[in-house]
Amino acid sequence: MNLPRTLLQAFLVSGLILVAACESEEPEEETQAPPVEEITEAPPEEGLRLIPVTYDELPGWSDDTVAETLIALERSCGRITRHADDRDIGSQAIDTTVADWRAACTTILGLGETDDQTLRGVLETHFRPFRAEDQGAEANEDPTVGLFTGYFEAELTGDREQSDAYATPLYARPDDLITVDLGSFNPDLAGQGIVGQVSDGRLVPYLERGDIDAGALGAQDLELLWIDDPVDVFLLHVQGSGRVVLPDGEVVRVGFAAHNGHGYRSIGRRLIDLGEIEAHAASWGGIRGWIEDNPDRAAELFAFNPRFIFFRVLTGDGPIGAEGVALTPERSLAVDTAYVPLGTPVWLESVWPGDTSLEDGTSLNRLMVAQDKGGAIKGVVRGDFFWGYGDAALAEAGRMRSPGRYYLLLPNPLADRLEATG
Repeated sequence: MNLPRTLLQAFLVSGLILVAACESEEPEEETQAPPVEEITEAPPEEGLRLIPVTYDELPGWSDDTVAETLIALERSCGRITRHADDRDIGSQAIDTTVADWRAACTTILGLGETDDQTLRGVLETHFRPFRAEDQGAEANEDPTVGLFTGYFEAELTGDREQSDAYATPLYARPDDLITVDLGSFNPDLAGQGIVGQVSDGRLVPYLERGDIDAGALGAQDLELLWIDDPVDVFLLHVQGSGRVVLPDGEVVRVGFAAHNGHGYRSIGRRLIDLGEIEAHAASWGGIRGWIEDNPDRAAELFAFNPRFIFFRVLTGDGPIGAEGVALTPERSLAVDTAYVPLGTPVWLESVWPGDTSLEDGTSLNRLMVAQDKGGAIKGVVRGDFFWGYGDAALAEAGRMRSPGRYYLLLPNPLADRLEATG
């Protein structure tokens, strides 16, 4: 998202409009990882099926410049290997521990600079590919094909001090925001949680966006930075992280710290339902245009989405994905972590933004690494492609709504178990 105005085209079809979207190589402290999003949903009904395939069956495997993915692989492997072998790093669908990954990751971390042929050989030696299929797909649907959208790092204009020009705050996480892991109280609720605050000795829902935007947190001194455009701040809440350019040219990176526990609701869909804009005009440009024509109704529109994001200042490389490592443009993928463990190499078979046919479009086949997740990235075959930041990234992310397949590259010990159990 290269804001302020060039951002207008970015959400043409992707996450924001009708569906909500998504450190150094060796972080000095575990606390540099982003907090895990506190609310998690119950395990989905549909299921992941993994079908063993060969590398020859991966479309374009021999053509990709896989060495461009080395930095992403190193970042994920560096994080994985810092933990003990019995550390669970799996998903709800795939049980795996660090022990399964140590040999492969140790080899990757020892490569140093390398070429495509060498890295391809390492991957073929230590990993085996599995095609992902959705067991819950409709009978008339291809269970291997899903949706791949794009996202990028937002860029805003702001200042450290409030002024008439910079009047909309980015808030840090409030001290009174409480998160509860329900699995700690009932094993049947593992993976589920709630967010709230304590009032008169009872846990109650936290404030909604409308209350916060109206100043309900103003006395808590939570303001990290002040931004010149409230619309850009709303978009940052959807993206979850971004760059804030200060008047002197300094760039401050901010990332997700917590949310208020309320679900996301689309303001684009709201305008369509109210008859304010036509569905074909529900691009971000259309939405911003409506806001500029109706400034007295902007607060009401924003408040329709009760979800609110709190931020923290990030240091080092960024942006930081859910795995706790810096994302690599065009090589990091956001996934549904109910199915895909973070850190997993993924072979993506898709088409370039703007193309809608997997058979007739321009192929976008490349090695990626699952390093992030997003509120709208839900489903067995679903991904969000990280394009980086700047005008070029903005343009690609805004147009990407591509069909595609993916193949998980799983380390040999894990692959052995999966193949043995069928």
